[in-house]
Amino acid sequence: MDQHARPFRSVLYIPASKERALEKARGLAVDAIIFDLEDAVAVEEKASARNMLATALAQDYGARFKIVRINALDTEWGVADIAATRGADAVLLPKVNSAADVQALAALVGDLPIWAMMETPLGILNAAEIAAHGQLAGMVMGTNDLAKDLNCRFRADREPLITSLQMCLLAARAHGVVAIDGVYNAFKDEDGLLAECEQGRDMGFDGKTLIHPAQLAVANAAFAPSADEVDLARRQIAAFELAESDGQGVAVVDGKIVENLHIVTARQTLAKAEMIAKLEG
Repeated sequence: MDQHARPFRSVLYIPASKERALEKARGLAVDAIIFDLEDAVAVEEKASARNMLATALAQDYGARFKIVRINALDTEWGVADIAATRGADAVLLPKVNSAADVQALAALVGDLPIWAMMETPLGILNAAEIAAHGQLAGMVMGTNDLAKDLNCRFRADREPLITSLQMCLLAARAHGVVAIDGVYNAFKDEDGLLAECEQGRDMGFDGKTLIHPAQLAVANAAFAPSADEVDLARRQIAAFELAESDGQGVAVVDGKIVENLHIVTARQTLAKAEMIAKLEG
């Protein structure tokens, strides 16, 4: 399935050094997996994790989109990590500051799609040029690292991060790449997770990165079209098609004007719902 024609509601980090987690992930209801060779792997386990991941990626992960987060290229592990991306659908580069960082990786990975961790102030300021790189296919918000560098406080409304989130989202939408929201750290707090998922979805993100399988159901539900949204989309399309057949350019549904731009969104909603049903079926 083409990357741009699939859902990314839930994107789960899995440490590449944890064999049991790698195996368990093959049965999880997750849209995409980030196999992590970077932050989740201790220095002394970097080499063994790389080998373990290479073995794991030879296994069948079904329709789950497989992303490998390598270490930065300026570390002693980054270039060697690239060998472990065989069988992956994309490679995720941490701490991307500019399009030059993306290009440096592109020169090493052939035509493998590249995703960028957006987690530094300089990276946020350069989001548009990063998203414009021809091999860049996705952007992942690294909100923990970003908050650290900004010296901002963690708040439930994420107000200190809103500008950064929107700048990356604007860049992603301008250049047609996937945009994934950052993690929610309190993995046992379902209410807090739901609120943050709904905030990200309302902003326009495609999905959310997750740190624990317990978060999957909430994210999958939050970033999927609701039954009401699907029903409205169908009624909008039907009303608009009827109006067109009568020579009209607009329709009215639930007391609101429906124009062609609403029909574009409605068709996207139905297509996403159908793709999710196919994946879950």
